[in-house]
Amino acid sequence: MKLRTTLCALLLLGCTYTQATERTKQNFNSGWRLTVGDVKEASRPDFDDTRWTRVTLPYAFNGDEAFKKDIVNLTDTICWYRKRFKLANIANKKVFIEFEGVRQGADFYLNGQHLGFSENGVMACGFDLTPYIKEGSNTIAVRCDNSWTYRSRQYDSRYQWNDRNFNANYGGIPKNVFLHITDKLYQTLPLYSNLGTTGTYIYATDFDIPGHKATIHAESQVRNEDSKPRKFTFFAKVLDMDGKEVALFQGPLTTIQPGETRTVKIQQPVSDLHFWSWGYGYLYTVQTLLKAKDGSEIDQVTTRTGFRKTRFAEGKIWLNDRVLMMHGYAQRTSNEWPGVGISVPAWLSDYSNDLMVKSNGNLVRWMHVTPWKQDIESCDRVGLIQAMPAGDAEKDVEGPRWQQRTALMRDAIIYNRNNPSILFYECGNESISREHMIEMKQIRDAYDPNGGRAIGSREMLDINEAEYGGEMLYINKSKKHPMWAMEYCRDEGLRKYWDEQSYPYHKEGNGPLYRNAPALDYNHNMDAFAIEMVRRWYDYYMERPGTGTRVSSGGVKIVFSDTNTHHRGESNYRTSGVTDAMRIPKDAYYVHQVMWNGWVEPEHQQTYIIGHWNYPENTTKNVYVVSTANDVELFLNGKSLGHGKQSYRYLYTFENVTFEPGKLEAVAADGSRFQLETAGQPYQLKLTAIQNPEGTKANGADMALFEVEVVDKQGRRCPLANQLIHFEMWGQGQWIGGIATRNNNDMQRPDKNRPAGLLDAADTKNVSDNYVGAMNLPVECGVNRVLVRTTTTAGKINLSAWAEGLQPAYIGINTEKVDAEKYLPQLTLKGRLDRGETPLTSSYTEQVHGIDIVSAKAGCDSEHAAKSFDDNELSEWKNDGRLSTAWITYRLAKKTVVDDICLKLTGWRMRSYPLEIYAGKQLIWSGETQRSLGYIHLKPTKAVKTNQITIRLKGAGKDKDAFGGIVEVAEPAAGELDLYKAKNVGDTKNELRIVEIEFLENEKKRELMGI
Repeated sequence: MKLRTTLCALLLLGCTYTQATERTKQNFNSGWRLTVGDVKEASRPDFDDTRWTRVTLPYAFNGDEAFKKDIVNLTDTICWYRKRFKLANIANKKVFIEFEGVRQGADFYLNGQHLGFSENGVMACGFDLTPYIKEGSNTIAVRCDNSWTYRSRQYDSRYQWNDRNFNANYGGIPKNVFLHITDKLYQTLPLYSNLGTTGTYIYATDFDIPGHKATIHAESQVRNEDSKPRKFTFFAKVLDMDGKEVALFQGPLTTIQPGETRTVKIQQPVSDLHFWSWGYGYLYTVQTLLKAKDGSEIDQVTTRTGFRKTRFAEGKIWLNDRVLMMHGYAQRTSNEWPGVGISVPAWLSDYSNDLMVKSNGNLVRWMHVTPWKQDIESCDRVGLIQAMPAGDAEKDVEGPRWQQRTALMRDAIIYNRNNPSILFYECGNESISREHMIEMKQIRDAYDPNGGRAIGSREMLDINEAEYGGEMLYINKSKKHPMWAMEYCRDEGLRKYWDEQSYPYHKEGNGPLYRNAPALDYNHNMDAFAIEMVRRWYDYYMERPGTGTRVSSGGVKIVFSDTNTHHRGESNYRTSGVTDAMRIPKDAYYVHQVMWNGWVEPEHQQTYIIGHWNYPENTTKNVYVVSTANDVELFLNGKSLGHGKQSYRYLYTFENVTFEPGKLEAVAADGSRFQLETAGQPYQLKLTAIQNPEGTKANGADMALFEVEVVDKQGRRCPLANQLIHFEMWGQGQWIGGIATRNNNDMQRPDKNRPAGLLDAADTKNVSDNYVGAMNLPVECGVNRVLVRTTTTAGKINLSAWAEGLQPAYIGINTEKVDAEKYLPQLTLKGRLDRGETPLTSSYTEQVHGIDIVSAKAGCDSEHAAKSFDDNELSEWKNDGRLSTAWITYRLAKKTVVDDICLKLTGWRMRSYPLEIYAGKQLIWSGETQRSLGYIHLKPTKAVKTNQITIRLKGAGKDKDAFGGIVEVAEPAAGELDLYKAKNVGDTKNELRIVEIEFLENEKKRELMGI
């Protein structure tokens, strides 16, 4: 696709940037030098930096420590970056520089002159270079301080989000840099801090989704820094993915005075639009132009964006008029890779983020801080919805720290408001006050009033000004603004551990203590880890849209890929991901793929067998299958082993299956099926390259990902292989490497049960750094990956791999010469359209309907009985602790048969309540409630038509933690109602405490029964 911004770049003579007739945006990543340590004279243009390290940005000075070191030990110090460059013919031009982000605080110098500073460590910043720029040679220098204890000189306060738990400290300039050259009449950059400008704003209104129509709006802030008035006409040209013009519209001739800044606006209805959607990253290129009276072009800005319609109401989320239940991942914003950290090429961001979509995730909630622009643009391309935070830790704050948060939210909204994948602005990783919520909403309304984005925070359960909310680890429902869990399931497990019966024989839960207690939830094997994914999602699935007036809008699992952040298991990094750090899927990845195979309910049939089928003789184990079907039959070498026991909707258990080599196949009633096959003895290595789809660029920043597998003679991966692989690389590449972990359990089983050729204790004696950066590292479960960075010389990267007793492998890839200053993958990488456009059909079936509650009376405190059905998850009704008052009666709006009673009882995870439920005077349910992550459903045993339901406690409640390790999360921050536990026996045990109740009816069922 021909993009004028990239084709009208500067003509280079060596490293000389020359004037063009139109605005230019340059890739400014090449040709930098780096040194670690503070150098007092480094801002001087004549400083000798020839001994400094040559680097191509993005490049964190300590990126090679990623995963090698625990997050708390990442190097924090001063470093300097410098670059010499030449400009020609810049008279009467403006020159700006844009940094996508520096860490933590940085000072910027041009030709020895101090330009200013940036210190939030998260957001982009920019500077006007014009006052100090020269024809010919120039020098820019950046001093970065990534200290964990950095203190703001502007606010005289530390930054809340510069935190050793979650914000991996990859320091220096770990993000992209661009140079902009414009006329003195120009459209501003979206860089509010330092420049004080807001840039362009592209959005759509008046959507007709079935008709593929909308009105497209283009707004741009224009500034005249000329000495005379200037006349211009504002144009907008809309190009589709193939570069075809689909709309061209313009405003009137405008006069702007010297020194004046003005926002100009135009709009036009456009037909035949493709609407951006989940898994459908359809993007348009919008060129906003300033033209002189004679038609000559003065300034052009290229914005890549998409158009989609949203709605947030009734506890639900609509995308393009279709309800979408959120299911995805709360991912650390660093989104890092071993040995390099955050600083990866744009295509590799696409590869990683597209894996979330391919797991049928539709949402990524970046955690704590705003993601860098590259990840945001990547989500646009792959069709992945984003929740964009500003910056915080886990509590509301006041004073300077709140000012830091609002300033960052303002800057982030302005910088990212044209990215269609952002549907949520997150004001806090913990609840904030109503006043703070209103203030944040005002910022959104000032800078992005038409973007179709909800603004909210974690919790926000009782603050109506919030447009969405949710909890951490638990389930909330609403009939107002939607609620989705902002992180659930903190469990951890290394990909290398299959189960207890196969190498390396990891007994479930084995590992170091955490907080002086067994860390069972943080040392899972992969069977248990995958099963836990089903168990945790099930509670959200039960409260999906279509299950009542009050619903859950889903939730996101923490995290997607293993991360160099706070951890609890045996490794020095967090292993909660459904992929490992090299993005190799764990079985939990495929479990999500099955359960999330639809917008709300499964729309495509799928089945998956957890684990592998290579075991020692006479091994007997449970086989677990995950399926969208309502029945699954298991076959071993064609012989039926019967039908699985269904639980948690999607999980099927086949108990005590005895291993027999061959084919294990699950055949589901919905037509889907899946099989595992026993692999033979390890025979050879296999190398596969995963590369930039635009060709691997010889720019010193591009990378290639190489996968190595141990396979048998038929080419099947050997799932128990763990050989040490020896790599050799030559040619135009720079080794980064991969990651692997020590085999702690290698010597726990007799040698005869240990597969041949695997690592022994001698192989693993020096792997405290997890092999990061090493040229030799083992495969795990038969596979591993390594990264290689290109050099600035085009040529071939050659990689060979060998291991004892196996046939070796070789692969070579070519790198291609590229004009580094012109290459802007942000504008050329293709969007992924795999899932297709938003279906026009409904995404769910109304299972039941909520019945309105008119009033309630109780054994005591009747005046507050309405709190038990007020759609406020922070309020409750309770009796006075006496059994005689432990009852409440509800009057319904109509006489009907109640088919389901949905309850959220105080202490839902900790306490079970012995209850009796009456329809009028007839007993319709009796028993002890189960513990849950939020809600329980009690199904009446009798069909009694009534408008009066009574809930009565019939004995003392019982306290026991049903979810073990969750309790460590945030006492007391997780919510007093959840963490409630009676401190002593006696009358407190006779409390009936109801947070929310809803009575549900199935009208279709009633019609069939003639009731």
